Amino acid sequence: MEKVFPLTTAFAEAIVSSKPLLDQAAVSAARTAIVDWLACAYGGSGDRTTTILLEQLPKAEGRAVIVGRRVRADALTAALINGHAGHVLDYDDVHASVRGHPTTVIIPALLALASEVRLTADRLIAAYIVGLEAMARLGLSIGMRHYENGFHATATLGTIGAAAAVAHALGYSITETTTALGLAATHSSGLRLQFGHDAKPYHAGMAARSGLLSAKLAKAGFGGAQDLLDNPIGFHSAFSFGEERPQAVVEGWGSPWQIVAPGLTLKAFPCCTASHPVAMIGLQLHGEGLHPHLIDEVVFTFPPGGDAALVVTNPTTGIDARFSAEYVFATALIDGVLKIGHFGETPVRDDLVAVARRVRRRHDDTAPRLSSDPKTRFVIADVTLTDGRRFTREFKGLPGLTDPSDKFRDATGNDKVASTVPELVQRMHSEEDLDLLLERLGHPPDLIHFQETQGMHA
Repeated sequence: MEKVFPLTTAFAEAIVSSKPLLDQAAVSAARTAIVDWLACAYGGSGDRTTTILLEQLPKAEGRAVIVGRRVRADALTAALINGHAGHVLDYDDVHASVRGHPTTVIIPALLALASEVRLTADRLIAAYIVGLEAMARLGLSIGMRHYENGFHATATLGTIGAAAAVAHALGYSITETTTALGLAATHSSGLRLQFGHDAKPYHAGMAARSGLLSAKLAKAGFGGAQDLLDNPIGFHSAFSFGEERPQAVVEGWGSPWQIVAPGLTLKAFPCCTASHPVAMIGLQLHGEGLHPHLIDEVVFTFPPGGDAALVVTNPTTGIDARFSAEYVFATALIDGVLKIGHFGETPVRDDLVAVARRVRRRHDDTAPRLSSDPKTRFVIADVTLTDGRRFTREFKGLPGLTDPSDKFRDATGNDKVASTVPELVQRMHSEEDLDLLLERLGHPPDLIHFQETQGMHA
């Protein structure tokens, strides 16, 4: 008699049978998110670490596009490189239920798939919405300890989200889907100890590749456990640390879609999400005309867990400065803007370091622990001036963009070919539309202007 695994089966059934194209709000949000992610992938395509991956990874022949590069690769390699490039600037979208970055895992897997299998653009968009739903529902089910204990949810949950997206795109059976999910779960890996290092964006690439590979193996008849959510030593047992709510993976599925509510936050600044409220306070003080030399000390108060990702206090380059509240505040205060060039490979500026050294952090242990509820996110700045005066500024919630058009232009140097991509994404439906998108993505921007604009190395 065939064994029944109710929760895993229900999860797989939801993935396979979903019809997200019926929800225009979800489709609209997906199109905007894809444009936003492509801006990040273009921006990261010339990064030093993206070049290293291109040089070091063995590439089988294939037609899969590498965003912003003329080179083509096999689907698995392309998924990895594009996932990495889309996350390397830490400029890509975040989702509260995931506590991570879903698009930079799911879209690279689907773009790579489209190089091997004929897909309509509509099918890709539907699969993206479903993959994000699966990733977000897992995030809701797994609890906060998963992240706080050291796992990088973009990588651990993203592998399963990517596999779910591929399963939906290709219309897998329930058995094929549960097998793909189980194989993806056994690939789940990625530790927050890599924040501030080259390996952090590599997590996104690994997850995209592993999710795609897991789905391909399942379709080919490669076996694996089909009870990742029902087994007593399954996914929640391994990763939740006693905080699991397993039924959350299917409760309210698609009602509304997670891409609609709570929705994605499209990042306004190319640095760690947790630093964005700090950036807003710095920008506010810049607008008020506060001269940095007048500052004696700034104390930032976070909720418990609010700065868990901000693992750097004394950055040496713009790379690790992406994870420094101190640097982000100093840059926003002094320059009044946060651009890609602030977070490149060059050493941090002395004037920024001087202000950053006057910043310290504390936590309000009486406040609610940071959770997926945006009401739990806040930063309070207590500022002391050299003449003894004191004042306080506060920012609640998380800032974001509604329109990534300027971000896309900034990331591509306003390149002529790249500039046609956002409009194409907003109207694409057919196989031919998706083929045209892939062709345009393989066109590099004007690299001389591009590198000068971004302050990056090819």
